Amino acid sequence: MSSLADKGYSISKNAVFKYMMSKATGLMGKPVKIGLLLTTAYEKLKDSNSNESGVDQIKDIMFRFIRLVKAYYNGTYRDINTKSMLLGVAVLLYVATPLDLIPDFIPILGFADDLSLMAWFISAFQEELQKFQLWEDSTVAVGHS
Repeated sequence: MSSLADKGYSISKNAVFKYMMSKATGLMGKPVKIGLLLTTAYEKLKDSNSNESGVDQIKDIMFRFIRLVKAYYNGTYRDINTKSMLLGVAVLLYVATPLDLIPDFIPILGFADDLSLMAWFISAFQEELQKFQLWEDSTVAVGHS
């Protein structure tokens, strides 16, 4: 997954992603808009068709990040670095927005840049995502006791 993450890293340095970072900064204080973004990103990830297990793994982790953002905004989870949250929201904006380096209507290639960027985010922020997974698992375990 390193080469995919490397490509995602280079995407994170382009003007389109920098624009998404500025948009993410503006969204951070707007829970309703974050909710709409989460719904849009979730639907786009859910609709992406692939038989590749790597894609499924990336999607599962991004769904976890969507749950993390939801928990952050409803106040149940706050143990995340603000910069990580901001970058993650920018990645979701990039995934959810039709404005891409490669338009999503182009089969396979249209989702490739989204996947690369998600792979980079997952690789760079794995510790934050694992911390949330532990919290989420313990919350579910407590809720079922």
